[in-house]
Order: sequence, then C-alpha cells, then structure tokens
Amino acid sequence: MSVYAQSVQQLIDELGRLPGVGPKSAQRIAYHLLRLPAEDARRLSESIDEVKRRITFCRRCFDIAETDGSGSNDEVECGLCQDPRREEHILCVVEEPKDVVAVEKTNRYRGRYHVLQGHLDPIRGVGGDQLRLSELIKRIDAEEITEIIVCTNPNIEGEATALYVAKEVREGHPDVKVTRIASGLPVGGDLEYADELTLGRALEGRQTI
Repeated sequence: MSVYAQSVQQLIDELGRLPGVGPKSAQRIAYHLLRLPAEDARRLSESIDEVKRRITFCRRCFDIAETDGSGSNDEVECGLCQDPRREEHILCVVEEPKDVVAVEKTNRYRGRYHVLQGHLDPIRGVGGDQLRLSELIKRIDAEEITEIIVCTNPNIEGEATALYVAKEVREGHPDVKVTRIASGLPVGGDLEYADELTLGRALEGRQTI
C-alpha cells in the first residue's frame, strides 16, 4: 500500500517519467506543487495544455513550430525557415530541436537547419530509417544545398550518426560539401584536466594563427 494519497502518488509517478527526474526529485516537485496557490498551479497546467495543442514540427526542417491551435499542422513552417534573411544553401544538421537553440545562441551561423529528431542507437533499435534523413536528401536537390554542416553531439552515438549522414549525402550528391563541427578544449580549460580524446581532437582541429 502506498504511503501517499492516491492522487499524490499518481502525480509523483508521472513526474518520475520526466528525463532526469528520479524518485526523490519527483517527490520534492510534487510537494512543491501541493504548496502552490491554486492560481499558480492552474497556470502551469494551462501552459502544458497550450504547448501540446499549439506546438508541432516544421514540415521543412522538423524543428518545433507554433500554430494557432485551430487547424491542421501538416503545412506549418517554423520561424527560421520563413526568415528570408537566412542563407538558403547551407544546412546545419542537428539531432534535436534543442540543438537548434544552442547553435543560434552562438550568433555565428546564419544558414538553415535540419533536425534528425534523434541519433543512431542500435541498442534501442534506432537506425537510419527512423531519422529524418530521407527528408534531408530531398532538400539537397529542392533547395540547391551546397554545404551540409553535421552538428551532432561529440559522443559515440553522435559520431556514428555524423558518419552515416556524410555517407548518405555523398553517395547521391558527391559535389555537396559535408563538414563536421570541430571539438576540443573549452575556452578557459587547462590541458592537465583534458582527457586524451578531447586533447587529440583539439590537435586535429588546430587552426593557423
């Protein structure tokens, strides 16, 4: 028998399904919500309902896009795809919509994006067919893409995904330039604390000064 009231236990269970939220964190959040004024809790609930109703995926790049919530979401484009100031012939390929935000915060990239909505993960059964790769290939011709910047995470899955994307692009479009973001030492870091892989990547990605 649960030590919590049934509705509280259900709330804790649902919170525990969120990424990065363990049983103790779920319990703390649940009790915090219980202490909230009813109006604050209502606004939170309405915000969740609103985002689920209005947010969809861009039909072009598969980043998140917002609708008015009243009709079909099949033809919606995100703000970045609609922006005429973006460089039209360069695509930055990322794993998730949150990665678009990370790249935009650098203020160093003015091209367009393509979100794969995941990465290769054989253990979980995620292969190339489960990613938005076929849509990427179609965009190369439709938008006359000249360069693909692969901006997947610098981990095992991200590296495997980057190699797979490069192979698929080059097979059908050998003239398209495929680049990979550099990885190495963070600004302000000390060499003595860098692992061998990070330091090796920094040496390989060295630039003329």
